[in-house]
Amino acid sequence: MSALLGRALVCLACAASVPSWAETAIDWSRADAIVASIELPDIPDVTFDIRDYGAQPGEHANALPALQQAIDTASQAGGGRVVVPEGVWYLEGPVRLKSRVDLHLQSGSRLLFAPEAEHYLPVVKQRWEGTEVFSYSPLIYARDVTDVAISGSGIIDGNANSEFHGWHQQQAADVLRIRKLGFNGVPVEQRVFAEGTYLRPDLIQLFGAQRVLLEGFSATNSPFWVNHLVYTDHATVRGIRVDSHFPNNDGVDVESSTHVVVEDCVFRTGDDSVVIKSGRDLDGRTIGRPSRNIVVRNNDMGGEDGIGLGSEMSAGISEVYILDNTLRKGSSAFRFKSNLDRGGVVENIYIRGANVEDFENLFWFQLDYPSEHGGQFDTVYRNITFTDIQAANVGAVFFVRAPASAPLRDVRFENVTVDTSQQVFDIRNASNLQLNNVRVDDQVIDARIDSLAATEAAVE
Repeated sequence: MSALLGRALVCLACAASVPSWAETAIDWSRADAIVASIELPDIPDVTFDIRDYGAQPGEHANALPALQQAIDTASQAGGGRVVVPEGVWYLEGPVRLKSRVDLHLQSGSRLLFAPEAEHYLPVVKQRWEGTEVFSYSPLIYARDVTDVAISGSGIIDGNANSEFHGWHQQQAADVLRIRKLGFNGVPVEQRVFAEGTYLRPDLIQLFGAQRVLLEGFSATNSPFWVNHLVYTDHATVRGIRVDSHFPNNDGVDVESSTHVVVEDCVFRTGDDSVVIKSGRDLDGRTIGRPSRNIVVRNNDMGGEDGIGLGSEMSAGISEVYILDNTLRKGSSAFRFKSNLDRGGVVENIYIRGANVEDFENLFWFQLDYPSEHGGQFDTVYRNITFTDIQAANVGAVFFVRAPASAPLRDVRFENVTVDTSQQVFDIRNASNLQLNNVRVDDQVIDARIDSLAATEAAVE
């Protein structure tokens, strides 16, 4: 290895001295076993056409009463497929998905949601950036449901003219208030953000669900996060397309959920493509529902970031397999986040087979975000593996910021190739980073890096 380390406080050891955790073979078949264990929804093969309940197409005819009646009728009858035919179907308010119902969007159909915020009241219980709250309803919302689906090749359109889009500039006071309420443990019944407040709702949020399928549809113009799974067990997200570029438009947020697969999707987003979370601060720790047994594979990702973990991860994240994804262009290809308000443990994260095109940062760990409330709850990120990563062009390869009390620990990078980069190392507070067959700008790095307090490095 030939390396130039400027202003470096660094210990480099040969790869042969790495500890036993890094020598243990990863059982990649575990990802297939997780997917095989995921249960699909059980929905009767009975059809309910929204036209039979009076729905009329067009951008001025409110189809919501008919659509909701079809959903309610199907659920009361034991379940079935609610069919949205070809055409534009204008909805003056949120859709409430019910148990044992598949909302099926046929080819050429578009659900177009009304732009006025007033239609999304009364408030409903949900999670907003990791904190439970009563606020404006997500545009498609379900709570405490079993066996639900959204399928078909139609479009879910949050409306480019939605009043919600402007709330990004008005939300600061409400964001601060909801975070203080969650950090201080104020009962959720007292966290009501109704008319006169500015927390934007998700396009789709499932809040407490068993056996979920999201398949085939496209989503656009979301007010906030696009597909949000909260307290959801056994979820399949397959073959959807997200093309939504407003602020905070994450493609899929998996939060406090287990046995989830996100596969064969296309993301073009205003924020992260796929993010895994488990709640914020005291609220997340008290509820204590981690995210576990998650597979993210064979997706095409293009947005501000590719894969994200955190920063709302206070209940922990573990047993995550991220396999064979393409990451196009953005800020950070792999972005892991936290701060001292959070707490929690993120561990056993396995990433393999990524094709990265053009990002400002390749491996980006910022675990020392400014603490908003003065918390002293260490977040532990440990036992993370990246292998078989091919990157064409990146700014910084390894970027790490962590508190001295909780350094990033036990991360393995192997068979990583970066064709061109601007900077290799920018690391503070990390322990036991193992690099095996890492090639940057035609230079090979095999090393272990320990206890970096303030390191900048470049490879010749």
